Amino acid sequence: MTESEFLTASDAIFAHIENALDEVAFDVDPLRAGNVLEIEFEDGSKVIVNRHTPNQELWIAAKSGGYHYRLLDGAWINTRGTGEFFADLSAAIAAHAKAPFVLAQP
Repeated sequence: MTESEFLTASDAIFAHIENALDEVAFDVDPLRAGNVLEIEFEDGSKVIVNRHTPNQELWIAAKSGGYHYRLLDGAWINTRGTGEFFADLSAAIAAHAKAPFVLAQP
C-alpha cells in the first residue's frame, strides 16, 4: 500500500468511528486532530486512536494498554499479539463507556 492509500484508508476508518460514536446513547466526545482521534468519555477517561504513517499502522491507547495494528489480508491485525482493530476498539470503548458498543469493519 502506498502512503497515499494508507492515509485515505485511515481517514475513512476515522470517519467510520466518528459516525458510529454519533449514534450511541452514552456521552462521548470524539475529537480528531491530524493523525489522532481522541475519544473522551463522561468520566474524563480517553481512548486514543492514531495512525503511524511510517509503519502504516493504526494504534489504540486505552486503560487496557497500547496496541498496534497492520493491514494483513484485508484485516487490521495486532502486531504484538492477538486481536483485530475493530473488535479491540469496540471492547475498549465499551469498557470506558461502561455500555455495550460494537464497531463493525466498514
